[in-house]
Amino acid sequence: MDIRIEEPLWLLLLIPIAVYMIFTWINAKARVKSRTTILYTLRSITIICIVIALTVPYMLLPNEEEQILFVVDRSISVGEAGKLADEWIAESLKARQVNQSAGLYSFAGSFRTDLQLTTHELLQPSIEPMQSSGSTNIAKAVDLAASFAKAGMATRIVLFSDGLETEGSIEELLPKYEGSRVQIDTVELKRSNLADASISLFETPRSAYEGEKQLVRVEVESSTQAEGQLLIYRNDEEIINERITLDEGGNAFAFNMEARGSGLLKYEAKIIVPNDAFLENNRMLSITKLEQSPRILVVQTERNPSVIPSLLDSNALDVDVVDTDQLPESLSGYLGYGAIIFDNVPGHLVGEHKMTVIEQAVKKFGTGFMMVGGDESFGLGGYFKSPIERLLPVEMEVKGKEQLPSLGLVISLDRSGSMSGSKIVIAREAAARAVELLRNDDTFGFTAFDHDIWEVIPVGPLKDKQDAIDQILSVPVAGGTDIFPSIRKAYEDLADLKLQRKHIILLTDGQSDMPPDYEEVISEGKSSNITLSTVSIGSDADVGLLEELAEIGGGRFYDAVDESTVPSILTRETSMLTRTYIEDDPFYVNLNNVPEWTSLFSDGVPQMNAYIAATPKGTATIVADSPKEDPVIAEWMYGLGRTVAFTSDSSGKWSGDLARWEGYADFWNVAVSRLLPSYEDVPYVISNEGGGTYTVTDTSRNSAFLDISIVDEQGVDVPFQTEPLAPGKVRVQLDAEPGLVFFGVSDDKGGLFEAGVSVPYSDEYKQSEPDSAMLTKIAERTGGMVLNTPSDAFRKHPFKSGDRLPIANWLILTAMVLFFIDITLRRFGMFSGIMNRRTVPIETDSPPMSEDHVGELLKKKRKR
Repeated sequence: MDIRIEEPLWLLLLIPIAVYMIFTWINAKARVKSRTTILYTLRSITIICIVIALTVPYMLLPNEEEQILFVVDRSISVGEAGKLADEWIAESLKARQVNQSAGLYSFAGSFRTDLQLTTHELLQPSIEPMQSSGSTNIAKAVDLAASFAKAGMATRIVLFSDGLETEGSIEELLPKYEGSRVQIDTVELKRSNLADASISLFETPRSAYEGEKQLVRVEVESSTQAEGQLLIYRNDEEIINERITLDEGGNAFAFNMEARGSGLLKYEAKIIVPNDAFLENNRMLSITKLEQSPRILVVQTERNPSVIPSLLDSNALDVDVVDTDQLPESLSGYLGYGAIIFDNVPGHLVGEHKMTVIEQAVKKFGTGFMMVGGDESFGLGGYFKSPIERLLPVEMEVKGKEQLPSLGLVISLDRSGSMSGSKIVIAREAAARAVELLRNDDTFGFTAFDHDIWEVIPVGPLKDKQDAIDQILSVPVAGGTDIFPSIRKAYEDLADLKLQRKHIILLTDGQSDMPPDYEEVISEGKSSNITLSTVSIGSDADVGLLEELAEIGGGRFYDAVDESTVPSILTRETSMLTRTYIEDDPFYVNLNNVPEWTSLFSDGVPQMNAYIAATPKGTATIVADSPKEDPVIAEWMYGLGRTVAFTSDSSGKWSGDLARWEGYADFWNVAVSRLLPSYEDVPYVISNEGGGTYTVTDTSRNSAFLDISIVDEQGVDVPFQTEPLAPGKVRVQLDAEPGLVFFGVSDDKGGLFEAGVSVPYSDEYKQSEPDSAMLTKIAERTGGMVLNTPSDAFRKHPFKSGDRLPIANWLILTAMVLFFIDITLRRFGMFSGIMNRRTVPIETDSPPMSEDHVGELLKKKRKR
């Protein structure tokens, strides 16, 4: 047992305190009495106790316990060697002593406790694979394992690994454990030599002109000789398919091909080799930017062909026209366009997923977007609360309008077992959006059905929207499917209500038998001004029956094979029921001061016939509004992209004389020029430093600050962290799966740059020998060993364990007791009482005073 302190510098306080106390004692020596000596001693001891308590003293009580923590690498680079580690640990446990506790931990990119540190028998569990096995962070694993050990105990970490790190740095952590109570032993793990081929390099030019010959390079590493197949795709279209022979080691392939396409070209290289160990390293992506005229994407429907492409300047612009079913699914399909125009396109034909990707293209990469009106656009197109509404300068819901018709809406939702998963989630969300479009006191009912009817919200005035939404969102799935009873009940509930509009929406993904009188029920309802629309969700519903029900019921049928279209369908249905959106009195627009637009109408504005009513957002710029102060042309910046809303149509049916005006083509070319992003030729370089780290550099040195956004091909934000390194230079740490991500870079000068970056597969999938030198360094610098014999893991530890018994509190308590004794002796005069009980003779040479003399002295004292 010995006494130790953690903060010895506090002892320096004793020097000035000692000097002061000695000086005081010497000066007061002539007046010192026994009482003063005792008080002086008490105070000195009190001060010494306080100073020693500040040093955090403790008693170290001997303890023979030792802690051994087995920390096993379970990453891909180790492979099946992890099982050999488990066998090694089982063998080593035979040498365990009674004073040795043990624990088992696993790591890869993350850390996991398999068996907590225990003195009991260690029964190895069945080890599950790590979730983040695609990376290795040895430093994090060692540091977390050490934190599980008891403080003050002799601790040994037995690290099983190949020493190959893809995250963190164990070398930076080693000084923390040099000369400490924690030893680190290492055991080398080596993945068995599996036959594996991997793409180590795939390179295409950063930029090219259309028709230019491009050099495409592919390098393949192979652990053995093998025959295989090399495929190269451009924008998901196969352009090369060759048989290849791989030698052991590196293999290089090169191809010359013409740059075909537009915008960002996505290239993908893939190899197929029989009996390949890992498929994750057989694929790699690259991006080439094709320089050409700005491209415009005009989206139309078969029912409403667009006239806009014929009006745009074909010499300055490349225009692509697609129907909604041809819209790209991924972000790379949109980044080649400078602007996207939706010409009278309903939302349910687009779907929420594609809307989300378009929103990211506008917000993060500066692509322009314009929505053009018509009877299937804006609110009538079902865009309420959609990603497209978020990016537009107007809201779909009309606010502050005159009295709207009274209405009743009943939604009947299939909640059978087949609706489980995303179907029921999206359907509930769609119904909730429909409720948000209703007014308070509108009549509303919501019924869920399986083989029975569940009246979730009885038909009646809508009093509390949020409560109704909460009830809808809580509907679970269960049971079979019986469609018609819920429809019959909806008709019965609406039949006698005195409302101007009454509507039923049926959502189902199933099939069911219908009663003989179902057509009669629907026909009678139609005579009572009740209409019925049906939505087929997925591919298993009885499409023919649902289409027939909608036709008999006077409503619309929607075949929602893509579940993400359901919210747009319900908001469209509700919008058509609840609002009179179309303003169809001929009018002249009022122009506001936006020079790019107003210069078009220097000779006056043509008369227009109609538009869709919408509500401008707070920061939108109203270019032109109607006499009712509704926006006809509005624009704003959404992130990096400009968006425009034109609430009339392009065909001339609503736009009237504008479509017959001689400057009509100029109108659309100006609209496109407003949409195109202001790209500048800024030489940004994005370099890969490995481990998910990239550096973005402005080599022109014109930018002080860079603002970066990153999304994947599906338009989902990629988590990342930035670290400014210098003006115009930023380090970016990505957390992304292998594949393609898109960097959007904007600077403080207004410049904008976009680039596709290929995130390669993890280094875990590369063929690499263990880093034996690193494992040796870890052991040597922490006083451990590179183990070859399992029993050595439980050898005697050179550090002596001890239980710490803090004594600072006892010293403080002692100081407090002594301090109160000091106060008691001073304030309550215990020494005085003792002295008063003793007779102390007073010797004097003066003669005794007479009584008269004493009396005189008393009189003088009173006078004073």
